[in-house]
Amino acid sequence: MALLALAGGVSVCVLEAQNQSSQPGSSADNPIRAEVTRVNMLFTVTDKKGRFVTDLTKNDFQVFENKKRQEILEFNSETDLPLRLAILIDTSNSIRDRFRFQQEAATNFINSVVRDQDKAIIVSFDTAAELVADMTNDTGQLEKAVRNLRPGGGTALYDAVYFACRDKLMRDQPMYKFRRAMVILSDGEDNDSRYSRDQALEMAQRADTVIYTISTNISHVETQGDKVMRYFAEETGGVAFFPFQAKDLNQSFENIANELRHQYNLFYRPEPLNNDGRYHQVQIKVKGRKDLIVRARKGYYARRESS
Repeated sequence: MALLALAGGVSVCVLEAQNQSSQPGSSADNPIRAEVTRVNMLFTVTDKKGRFVTDLTKNDFQVFENKKRQEILEFNSETDLPLRLAILIDTSNSIRDRFRFQQEAATNFINSVVRDQDKAIIVSFDTAAELVADMTNDTGQLEKAVRNLRPGGGTALYDAVYFACRDKLMRDQPMYKFRRAMVILSDGEDNDSRYSRDQALEMAQRADTVIYTISTNISHVETQGDKVMRYFAEETGGVAFFPFQAKDLNQSFENIANELRHQYNLFYRPEPLNNDGRYHQVQIKVKGRKDLIVRARKGYYARRESS
């Protein structure tokens, strides 16, 4: 059996069985090949006070695709999947007064989260997105990259999200063997990107990446940038944090680190199976438990049938 990874958290399992037919002309050496497409969903369950619920089983969940019930093929608790992490740091002029706090909080996060099996990248963005540390598990190298950042210029947030997902987070395959996550520190105010907000989100969804956002807006007044940060997080199954003070950034990072270690993963085969390349809505529910909250990406992009 071979398992091939496709965009959007969709994998194709190619099953091979020997042809045992006794009909004339049959051959036991010719395999029968059938493709079975599976969707994997990584998700978190909490109670209404935000406490993680980690003792649930496969039978506790229901999955719906485009509002139709699906059969769960596999289920497990995924606290130890290797992590592929992108940390995106706004280095535009608009966050200059909070920049030192960002650097300190980000380095603390790196040292507490990245283990030997994990890898992370650091991407800064102002007028353009820049890879300042490529995919590595060397925490010293990652920390140095963060400390060497200097603020100045515009804000190309959407380009940074698009680049990190397309060129880096999608690289390690098969996709289902890794958790892909992105942490964005920014005020969310984009004014220099070539890609749009929704193009950036689509690329994150295709890369099966959960986005966690930490707003650097401390004005106590919701801005359009805050709405963007919340949108990225909610659509991918992440969380948006709005620390009231720069010194609270450490707590936001600690919350993200805890969440990355308290997740479930399941696979299902879509029925009906539509290889149309389109976005398909997915909802996960806990049976009979309205007191629990499931946080997961809201859908995936199906593979496109080649003509």
